[in-house]
Amino acid sequence: MCLPATAIAQDVTTMTPEEALPYLDAMTAEELLPLALKEGQVTVFSLSSRIARVEAAFEAAYPGIDLIGVDLSSVKQIARIKAEQDAGVFAVDVLYLADTPVVYSELLAQGRIHNYLPPRVAADIADELKSPLTAHRLSTKVLMYNEAAYPDGSPISNLWQLTTPDWRGKVLMVDPGQRGELLDLLTEISLHPDEMAAAYEKQFGSPIAVDSDLQGAGEQFIRDLFENDLILVANSDVLNESVGDKAATNPPVAFGTYSDRRDNEDEGWALQVANDVEPANGILFPAVLTLANKAPNPAAARLVIDFMFGDDSPTGGPGFAPFNVPGDYATRSTITDDPDSVPLAELNAWTINPAAIAAARGRIADLIITLQ
Repeated sequence: MCLPATAIAQDVTTMTPEEALPYLDAMTAEELLPLALKEGQVTVFSLSSRIARVEAAFEAAYPGIDLIGVDLSSVKQIARIKAEQDAGVFAVDVLYLADTPVVYSELLAQGRIHNYLPPRVAADIADELKSPLTAHRLSTKVLMYNEAAYPDGSPISNLWQLTTPDWRGKVLMVDPGQRGELLDLLTEISLHPDEMAAAYEKQFGSPIAVDSDLQGAGEQFIRDLFENDLILVANSDVLNESVGDKAATNPPVAFGTYSDRRDNEDEGWALQVANDVEPANGILFPAVLTLANKAPNPAAARLVIDFMFGDDSPTGGPGFAPFNVPGDYATRSTITDDPDSVPLAELNAWTINPAAIAAARGRIADLIITLQ
């Protein structure tokens, strides 16, 4: 049985959350609100610390619903959901995470999460960003440099420069064992052997010789990068401070998050994206919003996802404000990117192929272990 929208609106105030469950996906925010108020709270795991700002804005918009935001990396979210659900614990409502190659295979395919597309925004999002999970924004792991130390632009114009003596011990990355997006970055590089080979020849003037145990120029780059004393750090705060410090005279570069540039003024950083890099400066990947299986607060879960997609203004309003920053790209066509961002069409990053990465990342993870 499926109630039409008008019937939902008429009956919603008398329904329990359990009774309404089959109809929730079709409900508007106005129809979800009475049920969400009965639930009274919603728990969101988020890959971004900006969930604290979402929490404040959501609770201002919907008094009576307590948003419990938990800042967790995608790797930790995946591990926690699997462990809790295997133990019969269903405590979280919404997951906001990336690392989609693993999310699709280890969470979605196993029924641990479910897609939800708010009806209000369905027409604003491209079809390829609605399935198998709905993307909230496109984020990055790209080469970043210090624009105060290098006022004429990035000191790197070719990825292979990072493997040269001039940059030994001067390239940083958050440990890919701790942040799946960095493993995705290295895996994506491995999936472009021809482009990496062409970039090598342009940099060094001769064709690349790939080690016999490696598959292509991308894997050779990974080995050469690690052997050039790549520095792995614990988190993005350490990385951004090391690269972005305005007082630094000879700072390193790093594969980081373009949108961390938003904190330049507050933190005294000078982070900037290196966009003119051959063959690419990194990756572009989706950050997805998804429902946890057996979410204890299913109406509030959908309401907060609807809220995070923003209002119909060009900025997305309070719900999207934490993400309307340089280096983040809304999936809703109605939201205008921050004017300080490199236009999405001009961002020189590879868009990840989750299925291809899922098939190859185990090999790259094994390679990295041998190099650390």
